[in-house]
Amino acid sequence: MMRRAKTTKVYTEVPSDDEEENPQGDAEDGSDDTADDSWNPEPNVSKKKSVARKPAKPKVPKPPKEPKPPKEPKPKKEPKPKREPKPKAERKPRAPRVPKGKAKEPPAVASAAEPETQVPGAAEDGVGASSERDGLLDPFRVKEERLSFPMPNSCLPSGSNITSSSGLMKKEEPEDDFTFEEPAAKKQRTSTDSQGRPVRQPRSVDIFGEGQHMNWDPIQVLAQRTGVEQWVCGNIARLLREENTIPFLVRYRKEMINYMDADTLREVQLALEELCGLAKKCQSVIQTLKKDGVLTSELEGSLKNCRTPDELDHVYSPYKKGSKLSKARRAKELGLEPAALTLLQSPQTLNLHAYVKPGTEGLSTYEEVATGVEQILADKIAKDTDTLNQMRSMCDNSPVLLQSSVSKTALKEKEQQQQHQQQHQKGADHKNKGKDIDKFQLYSNFSCNIHRVQSHQTLAINRGENLKILTVKVTIPDRIKTDFSRWCVNVRWRPQGFARPELMKVLHDAVEDSYKRLIVPLISRGYRSKLTTAAEKESVAMFVRNLRRCLLTCPVRGRPIMGVDPGYRHGCKLAILSSVGQILHTDVVYLHSSGAKNNEAGKLRHLMLKYSCQTVVIGNGTACRETEAFFADLIKQRFFQPLDVSYCITNEAGASIYSVSAEAVKEMPDLDPNIRSAVSIGRRVQDPLAELVKIDPKHIGIGTYQHDVSQPLLRAGLDGTVQECVSFVGVDINCCSETLMRHVAGLNAGRAKSIVEWREKFGPFQNRQQLTQVKGLGPKSYQQCAGFIRINPETAVKQHSEGGPSADKPVAKKGKGKASQPISDQLNPLDQTCIHPESYDIAMKFLSVVGGSVSQLGQVELRQRVEGCVRERGLETLAKSLDTTPDTLQLIVDGLTQPPGFDFRQDFGQPDFKRGIVSMSDLHAGAVLTGRVSNMALFGAFVDVGVGQNGLIPNRYLSAAKLPEDQRRRSLALGPGERVEVKVLEVDHHRRRITLDLLRVLR
Repeated sequence: MMRRAKTTKVYTEVPSDDEEENPQGDAEDGSDDTADDSWNPEPNVSKKKSVARKPAKPKVPKPPKEPKPPKEPKPKKEPKPKREPKPKAERKPRAPRVPKGKAKEPPAVASAAEPETQVPGAAEDGVGASSERDGLLDPFRVKEERLSFPMPNSCLPSGSNITSSSGLMKKEEPEDDFTFEEPAAKKQRTSTDSQGRPVRQPRSVDIFGEGQHMNWDPIQVLAQRTGVEQWVCGNIARLLREENTIPFLVRYRKEMINYMDADTLREVQLALEELCGLAKKCQSVIQTLKKDGVLTSELEGSLKNCRTPDELDHVYSPYKKGSKLSKARRAKELGLEPAALTLLQSPQTLNLHAYVKPGTEGLSTYEEVATGVEQILADKIAKDTDTLNQMRSMCDNSPVLLQSSVSKTALKEKEQQQQHQQQHQKGADHKNKGKDIDKFQLYSNFSCNIHRVQSHQTLAINRGENLKILTVKVTIPDRIKTDFSRWCVNVRWRPQGFARPELMKVLHDAVEDSYKRLIVPLISRGYRSKLTTAAEKESVAMFVRNLRRCLLTCPVRGRPIMGVDPGYRHGCKLAILSSVGQILHTDVVYLHSSGAKNNEAGKLRHLMLKYSCQTVVIGNGTACRETEAFFADLIKQRFFQPLDVSYCITNEAGASIYSVSAEAVKEMPDLDPNIRSAVSIGRRVQDPLAELVKIDPKHIGIGTYQHDVSQPLLRAGLDGTVQECVSFVGVDINCCSETLMRHVAGLNAGRAKSIVEWREKFGPFQNRQQLTQVKGLGPKSYQQCAGFIRINPETAVKQHSEGGPSADKPVAKKGKGKASQPISDQLNPLDQTCIHPESYDIAMKFLSVVGGSVSQLGQVELRQRVEGCVRERGLETLAKSLDTTPDTLQLIVDGLTQPPGFDFRQDFGQPDFKRGIVSMSDLHAGAVLTGRVSNMALFGAFVDVGVGQNGLIPNRYLSAAKLPEDQRRRSLALGPGERVEVKVLEVDHHRRRITLDLLRVLR
């Protein structure tokens, strides 16, 4: 017990009060400015820093070796004269035993000198200072030396539960906060990976921003909410604060984020933004209350203790301008607060009759005084953290229900509609409202346990409520009220002394009033808010997965393509594109008008023979089925011989919107908007990524409830996914469009425009380093984008003609306080790989080890040498010899062995090209078909089986056992483009619905 007490005492001296209130601290000496002004990759800096610390660390064991310090506790020997009568003077040589007490001090001194070097998780495991005595710090130093990124000087270990107010090492219990239990797989997503290396987080990083502080540690709360280890959350917060992008972190800083995928990292980013937004809102509320003159230290503490927006609104709502004065505040202004406090602390001394003032409103009778005291106590009970936690705990262990029913307003409008129909009056509004009511038939009498409500059910109920068709409520069992009231009166709010029956009645009434008027609405709002937030996040995650699958569809290269935008009255618009997407010919044919089919078929054959085009892409809009039948019939008759013609159907959602956009007008100024749609349909197959980035992701037609979810959340998820896909695929900086370029990590619309202007003025880029000459592209932007930009030798050929764009020589930008270095215009073969420029030195060292050169990039000989060297010596051993990390070396190996022009999208499926069609009438229960997933919804997967109507695989048939092992993680689940084998369960010809069962995923 003495050891633990002394250890705790030492830890109280480690952090100052300022550090605890702001664990991240303020920026130190312009460290952020240095990072922004000049970026110079130094992969070995971390080792230098760790070596620089070594002289200080050997000082840790020195205190135990000094013989003099044990003399300090000599005063403890003074009581020994009491034992002098006994012949134990010989015990003086045993004086060194006194350092047993001192033996606890040297490790404590060491921990005080280096509090940041505690092994993450030590405090949680109950190790504490004893782990430092056992030498657990040394392995941490060894790991630290192997990192290839400059390490900060301190971190927030995952085991440090430091309170922000007292500075004591205190283990806090995780708050309940009426959150639903997250899936175990999500919580263990990073903790199960043993490869993650703890990396120190500097206290100079201010998570919330200047002047914004809360009474809780943001990193600790972030870890609790996301299920990600605390040291990983600390690293992510710092890296995002330094303006690092998600693609850059996922590819080039894997060890710092514990090998997290982009989806999980984005979730942590959103959760961090929510906490920062909460802190900002709290600070704004505090400033408002301070101006109004109602801010007290107790109220400020309550505001800073809030961890959710709902809690903050609950505390702030009585003080909002324009709102009625709360009952508790009115009672306090009447001077009844001392009476309420006396009832709890010393009820035997309380006389409520003394507060009666005849003629004063609110105090004129005993009943009014008692009511005022009840209202103050009710407000105090409703804002007490322990009371709310107890209530939430009771609700979590009870069958709380979410119920919905048709609203009275909707029923009344439905009756009016029926009356209008009987009177043969047409009312479009009433007819639409009636149809909406039918759509919500499943939820007209809905009841489900709050913990079992599905995401799509939540969104559907919310939509019905917004349309005023449904009435929704949260039902809490009656027994909770009885148990809660008993607990409040007998445990939490029990008076500290004898209370007369009339005072106990006041307390009982206060508890009941607080429960009914304040606590139940708060808990209900909390449940609804949590359900909605979880459903929105799941909907956005589903949209993101669908979008990623669409963007990463394998391109169809090396062949001319005919894009067809089908139609009836205005005909089918055609656009013949070259193998690289150039427009060769456009036309309009009327395939569905009587008497013109033969002539139009001849025109099609002439065009396809002229341009050697044997691939047709048909949009899935109006007249798609008839157009498909027309081409299938001609192919069956071998009308296009000697060409072997095939066709595919592609999703044309968003093509019409794009065709009238400013981007399309700029790209194809002389074409009719309908023809632009045909061009877009063809290019969606040639290069889906390059074409779909021109269209707002919300208009691609792959989401569910996309208009009901939080639009900022949806926009952040979709934009992040587009950036991720574009960056990981990579762009050829000399030939990609400005629209595609602006989605590269580290770039934006302005920087992309500057790059295009530089390219037009000085000619093609010869190497990545020339990007530093572009206006507006600073060191940080270059660091983020460099690894995702390609310089292919075929497109980097200079134009030497006089007066050409290469006539002017680019001028290097002037650095701040530094002489600008001349930039070479020579090609660097490494610029066409995924290797980041910060690792070029390591790549050259590795090439010298294997006996290769950059001129052999992608060749079989170099690949064999690299693979042989890695197999013989091992990746980790090689990485250690090259002074880098295995992850960085693995990227270098991939970049050196991949063939030029490597595209990882080749692992994804291409569209299915067909020569014949099948109708829905040919289907029957039990038939086994193959198809492609066209869209993934929250309730199931839609599959195109080639009959003109998509079938649905309900979620109950999408079990993990039917998915390949590498797709059982949520981020890699079934998505658009997947080839699947399905079994027909039911065919409803009247409603045109096909129910399918998933048999297996085809590879």
